[in-house]
Amino acid sequence: MNWSEISIHTTAEAVDAVTNILYEAGANGVVIEDPEVLGREWDTTYGEIYHLSPDDFPAEGVIVKAYLPVTSYLGEAVDGIKTQINALLTYGLDIGKATITTTEVHEDDWATAWKKYYKPVNISARITITPIWEEYVPKHADELIIEMDPGMAFGTGTHPTTVLCIQAIEKYITEGDRAYDVGTGTGILSIAAAKLGASHIDAFDLDEVAVRSAQSNIKINKVHDKIHVRQNNLLDDINEPVEMIVANILAEVIVRFTDDVYRLLKQDGTFIASGIIGAREQDVKNALAKSNLEVVETLHMEDWVAIIAKKR
Repeated sequence: MNWSEISIHTTAEAVDAVTNILYEAGANGVVIEDPEVLGREWDTTYGEIYHLSPDDFPAEGVIVKAYLPVTSYLGEAVDGIKTQINALLTYGLDIGKATITTTEVHEDDWATAWKKYYKPVNISARITITPIWEEYVPKHADELIIEMDPGMAFGTGTHPTTVLCIQAIEKYITEGDRAYDVGTGTGILSIAAAKLGASHIDAFDLDEVAVRSAQSNIKINKVHDKIHVRQNNLLDDINEPVEMIVANILAEVIVRFTDDVYRLLKQDGTFIASGIIGAREQDVKNALAKSNLEVVETLHMEDWVAIIAKKR
């Protein structure tokens, strides 16, 4: 199906009224491009990063966008929208320029446009991540290739937290180690551990979609004989000790299960924790110390931190 993007340049005062008109015309949602957000202070409590470019916003006024299916009634719908917006003047509303533009968008474009920005990336001494639709030739004999299909936006494997985790796995894993991957997402950390020599990995995620995404990527990389993925809450009801545990999740979650990490690590086992925004580094270190886990290395990339701890 093709869609028409209806873009209306108006004022902040008229946004609510214009939005209502678009909903009445059949839109299921709207996009509001208001330059006011450029100066807004955002809550980053949970490690969110906000990067907004002024180029994505109008120099003045507000742009409201909605999408309607391209049908024989589209022209009539757009004319109706114009009439109703102009009628707002009778209520004393400042509608600004009130210019309306339409652009046809192909549904396939939405589904695939992002792929052109996802290219093979070398993220450690041995590991290169490449999307499944790219042909990639290894640059050296011992290079390990991880092919990824990000699926339902669980990540491409090139975020700093993932890179730090894989670099740590490469440094600390020993041939034949068994591991737990907590909050597996796409399964990329499990795949990396398997390719780097782990004999078996149990990967857990609370999200059923993540579990399916991980299972798909594991099959693509032909390591399904080494990795078992299932739905599970953190390390609840897990009892078999292993040599390595990795977790690329929020600091707020990591501090909740460090006692389980200690319980499930073998002596001198390694815990790799990432997904930690810099401001929460000390909180995680405090929780590790409280659980008798010794921090042996801290890695930084941009505003993100990975912490490697040992059970001594």
